[in-house]
Amino acid sequence: MNAMFRRQMVDYVEYHRDPRNGLMHVLGIILLFLGAVLPLSLWHFDAFGVRISLGAVLALPVLLYWLLLDAALGAGILAFAVVFLSVAMMIADHVHGLGLWALFAALVILGLVSQAVGHKFFERNNPSLLDHPAHLFLGPMFVMAKLYMALGFKPSVADLITPDWSPDRLASDRLQGDQHSRP
Repeated sequence: MNAMFRRQMVDYVEYHRDPRNGLMHVLGIILLFLGAVLPLSLWHFDAFGVRISLGAVLALPVLLYWLLLDAALGAGILAFAVVFLSVAMMIADHVHGLGLWALFAALVILGLVSQAVGHKFFERNNPSLLDHPAHLFLGPMFVMAKLYMALGFKPSVADLITPDWSPDRLASDRLQGDQHSRP
C-alpha cells in the first residue's frame, strides 16, 4: 500500500465514519457503477473473440489507477468490474430503448440517493465529493477495503478504514508522522 493511497484513504474515511453510511456507500457505488456502464454497453466490438463494451474501454484507465494505488484492492475491484460489465452487457442485450434508459436513470438516482441518505442522516455532514471531487475515485477502494476487512484479507486496511469514534482523536491521527488532516 503506497503512502499516497494511505493519505487519500485517511482523508476519505474522515467523511465516512458511521458504519451505516459505509453500507449505504456499498449499495450506492454498486448501483452507480452499473448505471454508468449500462448505456455504454450499447456500443461494443469484438477483440480476439471477446465482446468488449465501450464501458470496459472507458473503465480501463480508472481500473489501472486503482491497481497502481493498491494492487490487491485494485485486483478485487477489477474482478467485480468484469462481473458488472458483463451484467450490463446482458441487460443491454435484453432491455432496449426507453426501458434501458429508464433502468439507467433508476440505478443512478437510487445510487445517488443512497449516498445522500448516508451522509445526511448518518454522518450529518456533506458528501466528501463537495470538498474533494477526487473522492469519486476512492469510493470503490473504500468499499473493497471494507469487503477485504470483513473477509479477513489484508488486515493492514483495518487500521486505515476503521475510524476512531472518540471525539478527541481523528482517523488521520493513526498514521504516525503523517501531517495530513481534514481541512
